[in-house]
Amino acid sequence: MREAEEQRERTASLAHRVPDLAALELLLAVARLGSLGAAAREVGITQPAASSRIRSMERQLGVALVDRSPRGSRLTDAGALVTDWARRVVEAAAAFDAGARALRDRRDSRLRVAASMTIAEYLLPGWLLALHAERPDTAVSLLAGNSAKVAELLLSGEADVGFVEGLTVPAGLDSAVIAHDRLIVVTAPGHPWARRRRPLTAAELAATPLILRERGSGTRQVLDAALGGLARPLIELSSTTAVKASAVSGAGPSVLSELAVGEELSMRRLVSIPVEGVSLHRDLRAVWPTGHRPTGPARELLSLTRG
Repeated sequence: MREAEEQRERTASLAHRVPDLAALELLLAVARLGSLGAAAREVGITQPAASSRIRSMERQLGVALVDRSPRGSRLTDAGALVTDWARRVVEAAAAFDAGARALRDRRDSRLRVAASMTIAEYLLPGWLLALHAERPDTAVSLLAGNSAKVAELLLSGEADVGFVEGLTVPAGLDSAVIAHDRLIVVTAPGHPWARRRRPLTAAELAATPLILRERGSGTRQVLDAALGGLARPLIELSSTTAVKASAVSGAGPSVLSELAVGEELSMRRLVSIPVEGVSLHRDLRAVWPTGHRPTGPARELLSLTRG
């Protein structure tokens, strides 16, 4: 019978055999203050709760730890020995906590964001200003590129969180939709399309050489998928700003995010061309490596994108 009990004790997990930190801290307070009531007040519990915690610890260890009397509480010989051990455990836990806090501080001291161009140029500045108001000591770096580049930076550990505007989530990443967007066809006011009385058809748009972003960009992916293929680009550029400037100059028609052309449309530097038979709506997503949901400032940035 005793052998079976000893075997159970040997195989039980350490967590079941060793009192928790709250109980050990209470025991240290009793040893220092000489009063269970004073110890209870110091750790922020009632005296009955403190008595119950001490009794539970005594049952767990199988020895009496505290002698209680009207004059106060005194450690037994076993209690004094356990208190010495408890002090080492609590000091080790305090060192563990300080180390974990240092890791969090180091993590929270910087944030590396990767974003595809439209989000980087037209949405992230506002989000990052809001984050700075909440975390002025966090240094933020922004790496802008197309959706494929964002995935590459995240998977190589060079970015903490990313934002993409493509049709699908790149392999190896988890995502959450944080906003919605619409692509629109735009031209300079002098282009023949600006004088059309009927909307463009999807077939006409697909057959027309356009000023486009490079392959791998979210805009290009959405447009290609929606039209089932594109004519050879008139010009291929690596940023939304460059595409927009080319369209404004009259070089040709383009397809851009509604977010990017509000000012140009209101000033009549660009004209929006209606298109029928095709939907150019898309989701904007936050992305991160699969199984590694953002924490610290990255998580706070995500919360601001939905504000």
